[in-house]
Amino acid sequence: MDGFRFFFFSNEGNEPPHVHVEAAEKYAKFWLRPVALARSYGFGAHELSGIRRIVESRSDYFEHRWGEYFGEGTH
Repeated sequence: MDGFRFFFFSNEGNEPPHVHVEAAEKYAKFWLRPVALARSYGFGAHELSGIRRIVESRSDYFEHRWGEYFGEGTH
């Protein structure tokens, strides 16, 4: 999506649903409920705004995939 890689780590089921984002040497983590920036390194404010819009527009998809992997009702 727009040159960003969205993913989660397999050992994170004990945390609330979230998604990691990478592009080149840049990194961010967004909580999904509600969508909020947890942390970032290297992304500028404009990029983070764009990423947030993507996460907000795809949050149902990300939450669905989280539930498929970690189990429905996980946090």
